[in-house]
Amino acid sequence: MSAITTIIFDMYDTLAQNNARFWLETVARIIQEQGINADAERLWQEWRKVDAVSRQQRARPETPFRCYFETWQDAFSGAFAALDVAGDAQAATRRAFQDMGSRPAFPEVLEALGLVQRQWRTALLSNADDGYLRPNLARLGLEFSQVLSSQEARCYKPRPELFQEMLRRLDVTPQECCYVGDRQLEDVQGAGQVGMRTVWINRAGATPDPKLPDPDYMIRSLLELPALAGDIRK
Repeated sequence: MSAITTIIFDMYDTLAQNNARFWLETVARIIQEQGINADAERLWQEWRKVDAVSRQQRARPETPFRCYFETWQDAFSGAFAALDVAGDAQAATRRAFQDMGSRPAFPEVLEALGLVQRQWRTALLSNADDGYLRPNLARLGLEFSQVLSSQEARCYKPRPELFQEMLRRLDVTPQECCYVGDRQLEDVQGAGQVGMRTVWINRAGATPDPKLPDPDYMIRSLLELPALAGDIRK
């Protein structure tokens, strides 16, 4: 029975925090910088409506790839139009990228990664543009054997091609890997369908969606991962 040799991580809401508070702060900065007469909460909600459509479409194989900068710019254009305000969507997206590149790590991340990286090779696979992902990794001092973004692969989780490309770059079999992420669809379903073991980091204790695949393992803190990974067998 083969043991795990490689642990692959998601980035946002797994290693780096990316909750609503950070986005509301970003939208408030955009409003201030552009002198827009709008409420941050309303503008963000309108942005989310447009972005949600893009998220639904991008997992379809027939959908042409568009990076986050393009889709977020569209979302800001749609939000500005919905509130009938004159805003610069490109400048707003640049601000969002700058702020995304500065997201803080969860409190246990540095300690947990230090423990994991003593025993296993690690990689990072994220739905992200390199324009904020790479600066964020550098600011946090996080290093991995391989880093692959959806922008570089031109494909989004949960599509299997993204996970298969990471396996190719690492030169490992799916059975040697486990994937750690915070979402049942993108992470658990995505990694599971190519044969990886899946670990759902469920810090809030959310109830699993019965319509989606169950993870192989569920943890509340990344500090649980070293002991778990040591016990995993094929």
